[in-house]
Amino acid sequence: MAASVYGEPRLTADIDVVLLLKVGNLAALRAAFPESVYYVPPEETMRLELARDGRGHFNLIHHGTQFKADIYLAGRDALHAWALAQRRRISLEDGSAWIAPPEYVILRKLEYLREGAQDKHVRDIRFMLVASEIDRAFVEVEVVRLGLQSQWKQCQPDPA
Repeated sequence: MAASVYGEPRLTADIDVVLLLKVGNLAALRAAFPESVYYVPPEETMRLELARDGRGHFNLIHHGTQFKADIYLAGRDALHAWALAQRRRISLEDGSAWIAPPEYVILRKLEYLREGAQDKHVRDIRFMLVASEIDRAFVEVEVVRLGLQSQWKQCQPDPA
């Protein structure tokens, strides 16, 4: 959703959510997403994901529509913590929502590009670089820290 806000709007089959979740909040999460309406992973699975040093992840799936939410756990990930502190509120038709800053979206898409080599990430990043104000200095420092120089170079606009 954030990539569409900052760049080219496109349809997506899911939504990515960064969630600051503690073990003590698992019951509340499960209550908010009743198993009769949503696929919710077993509590043991969520506990295992919460215990990871980084990149904890699970899905919630709406049974009726098969719409999926990829839940990324903020836990010990410094970039997640930065993004939560820098999040932005956007207006929606019936309210508002918090979204990640564009720099975070770009950096995560660079990681996904490294892992899966999907062209959609290159396209999304290029649109974001043209359409949104980006703190390039911050992104470039993080690109080096995360070892994403090759992917970053790949996403730069073609010289014309």
